[in-house]
Amino acid sequence: MFEGLRLQHWRTEVRADGIVVLTLDRADQSVNALSRGVLDELGQLVERLAIEKPKGAVFCSGKAAGFIPGADIKGFEEIDARGQIFDWIRSGQLLFDRIARLPFPTVAAIHGHCMGGGTELALACRYRVASSAENTRIGLPEVKLGIYPGWGGSVRAPRLLGAPAAMDLMLTGRALRASQARAIGLIDRVVEGPVLLDAAIELAKKGMQRPLKQRLTAWASNTWPARQVLANMMVKQVARKARKEHYPAPYALIETWRRTGVGNVSRALLAEAKAVSKLASGPTARNLVRVFLLMERLKGLGGKDHGIQHVHVIGAGVMGGDIAAWAAFRGFTVTLQDREMRFIEPALKRADEFYAKKIKDEAKRAETRARLQADVEGAGVAKADLVIEAIFEDAEAKQALFRKAEESLKPGAILATNTSSIALEVLREGRTDASRFAGLHFFNPVALMPLVEIVQHDRLDAETTRRLAAFCKAIDKLPVPVAGTPGFLVNRILAPYMQEAILLFKEGVPGAVIDKAALKFGMPMGPIELVDTVGLDVAASVGKIMAAFHGQPLPEGLTVEEGKRGKKDGQGLYKWENGKPVKPEVPAGYTPPEDLEDRLILPLVNEAVSCLADGTVADADLLDAGVIFGTGFAPFRGGPIAHARAEGPARLKARLEQLAAVHGPRFTPRPGWETL
Repeated sequence: MFEGLRLQHWRTEVRADGIVVLTLDRADQSVNALSRGVLDELGQLVERLAIEKPKGAVFCSGKAAGFIPGADIKGFEEIDARGQIFDWIRSGQLLFDRIARLPFPTVAAIHGHCMGGGTELALACRYRVASSAENTRIGLPEVKLGIYPGWGGSVRAPRLLGAPAAMDLMLTGRALRASQARAIGLIDRVVEGPVLLDAAIELAKKGMQRPLKQRLTAWASNTWPARQVLANMMVKQVARKARKEHYPAPYALIETWRRTGVGNVSRALLAEAKAVSKLASGPTARNLVRVFLLMERLKGLGGKDHGIQHVHVIGAGVMGGDIAAWAAFRGFTVTLQDREMRFIEPALKRADEFYAKKIKDEAKRAETRARLQADVEGAGVAKADLVIEAIFEDAEAKQALFRKAEESLKPGAILATNTSSIALEVLREGRTDASRFAGLHFFNPVALMPLVEIVQHDRLDAETTRRLAAFCKAIDKLPVPVAGTPGFLVNRILAPYMQEAILLFKEGVPGAVIDKAALKFGMPMGPIELVDTVGLDVAASVGKIMAAFHGQPLPEGLTVEEGKRGKKDGQGLYKWENGKPVKPEVPAGYTPPEDLEDRLILPLVNEAVSCLADGTVADADLLDAGVIFGTGFAPFRGGPIAHARAEGPARLKARLEQLAAVHGPRFTPRPGWETL
């Protein structure tokens, strides 16, 4: 059947019962990302299938990691650079449409990851079978790259699942477990991994009828009247989370579906291709693709070999306790130390609550909890491959702790500090082996914040940095190596932004107005709410350190009143009730200052330029990645350096000079603007 085809990426098996099994095993990669080469070969296979007409065909993966994680993003960048996006999308559409039109049953046998183009290939098949394994995940996450499914996924998903379920899947970009995908009709059968291929072959032979309710929902929710009503509801839901000017993809998806529907497949596919290619050529998609590639770069910084099995955390406060709980959650043996058991108990309670939410299987939950052990005496130091200090910000107290830990630290173990602002040059003094002493700065809340700063100094061994980066990957965090100067990267860049917000507030600009301006720019949280969440005392402390570092006085007005430190006291710049800020109403007719956004954002960008100029990070890409993943800085803008380059460095520098003339020298452009 496939004689004469020269295949690198696909294996073929023509069975005696008439079923053809096509196994994707991409030759040049560890995963089956869909490249031009993979799709060209698939096109040849589909052409033969259409001619030979076997009794059925099964598509499966030869990779242990999973089915297909989606299109090759690096290849997509090259296609974009050549201006061939529409042709690339259209060719993929037509190939999958040929699969959908094959005159015999086709089945996708899915295990592990099945994302984006992989899910679109599965949707082009008549049936889908998935492994019940814990790592099986199925989704259409293209919206996270500033586009939406463009190889027929946005047409076929609503036809199969009904519009509500399909649009929710595409608009959120979330990944489903096999059982969840089965519940909405995306998967027809869920079986144990060892019998996945057998089940797929059986389904190709016998077929199945989908439930009547699913078929009726799919039909009714895609009628013209239903589309008009549902589209309006969807737009309102999306608008609560994302602005159209920042993230146009979800709005384009809803509008294209509302306007064209899914009845005439050829017409719907063409509309999909036009809309997705337009999005893919826009700045949001290009920046989000860049952010994705930066994330992949961070994941690959340290490789896999970290040599760490046992982690010992000293300091069971919110930060230390949550670091310990997270490391145990990710599979490490963890001992947690503090002065008395009463200081450790709250951390263990938080861990129990976290595990109850995250781990449904009771046996696995108990296993995870058993890996986290209280250790008042500190016996775990001698067993640990990594010791993390997470006590309060006092250099002398930390030095005393390090000296004590070094008495029993085993050879080869790494000693790390979670300090958020103290220079590593100060803390590394007196270390018995400074080459294995580094900063490992997590962000709060640990479970949600993806970034970890690996804080370096001039006596740190490169192998220690690599091992820590590999450890970060193992605990599902993104590492960014940074210089050990005060504030490191993220806090240093956030400090002037938060300070300016406080000064604006003290000048009488309502907090809600300040926060709204930041949200309009694309920040995930307003700076007044952020200051209260972090704590005014912490913000003031970092501010003093950074002011001293720059040789400037701290701006007046940045004072902290007793009992009014923010969220933790229930009162700060806002009053807090039930963990949420109470924002006073903005006076009627209030007009914000014309320079409000510039006063907030440009100090942050100015500090980012300074960090790049003095080598706080190795390059602009790492800086942008660190600020995006550490602060949530508007991802669609690509990071502060990308934003500065897009807006024009000369224009922004001139604007800073104008602000300095009006508001003071804190806006003076820092060194580095000329090199952009």
